Amino acid sequence: MSDDRPIIKKVIKVQAAGHHGGAWKVAYADFVTAMMAFFLLMWLINTTTPEQKRGVADYFAPASISESRSGAGGILGGTALGEDGARNSGTTALVSKLAPKAPKTPDKGKGAKSGSNGGAQQTEVTQSALQQAMARREEMAFESAAESLRQAMQDLPELAELSKNLMVDQTPEGLRIQIIDQEGRSMFEPGSAKLRPHTVVLLRSVAKIINRLPNRISIYGHTDASPSAASGYSNWDLSFNRANAARQLLQEDHVPENRFYQVIGNAGSEPLFPDDPYMPGNRRISIVLLREAPPLPPGYKL
Repeated sequence: MSDDRPIIKKVIKVQAAGHHGGAWKVAYADFVTAMMAFFLLMWLINTTTPEQKRGVADYFAPASISESRSGAGGILGGTALGEDGARNSGTTALVSKLAPKAPKTPDKGKGAKSGSNGGAQQTEVTQSALQQAMARREEMAFESAAESLRQAMQDLPELAELSKNLMVDQTPEGLRIQIIDQEGRSMFEPGSAKLRPHTVVLLRSVAKIINRLPNRISIYGHTDASPSAASGYSNWDLSFNRANAARQLLQEDHVPENRFYQVIGNAGSEPLFPDDPYMPGNRRISIVLLREAPPLPPGYKL
């Protein structure tokens, strides 16, 4: 009977575990990256100088926000954002860099008076430094414009022969471009304000250079000492009409109307060659790009 018992065979199937996903790998990678960035930042802080740190801070700071001295010492070095910081412009930044530090006064009894005098001196020095910086910048712009005009006269065949009719120089008033008559080659029709074709070509080249600069423009007309042949039409009238004709052509060549400051006829009162007031070279048009006074920053008090 014992040999007739059924034999039970148990089969166990082994299955692989299901896929749990790799989200933890992404989180771990972010953690490792953050730690690497943190240690890199700590290393940079320890190896850079205070000047380099301020330079990096200025690089990432918004361009329209300036800094004013306030607060105590510490990691910010006494620098905090001022209430009017968002209103300051690039000119204010130039003033801040040019302004020297106020000198320390050993006499404590006269601190208020010395502080007032020191502030006035600092204001004067700052304004003077600003004006000098602006003047140097304008001087370089004028030199570049004059060189570009001379180069255009050499490169263009239609202008090369007119090089003797063009004079460019700098005066206390500004960059002066003079278009003058030569013996046998006048810029206008005799006794009139009608531009000759080669004068139009020359003025259009001048307009291209003028459009590169923002300065205001004054135009002066000059004649020689010879009286006008037309009855009732003086050299004063002729010089003004010629200056105005030059203005009209420049304006047609996209020089904005609001850039013209004045148009004046001087007749023969200011000859280019005083020793010979009848010389053709005294007949000319002077186009002057005026020097501009440096603007003071907002809230700047003298």
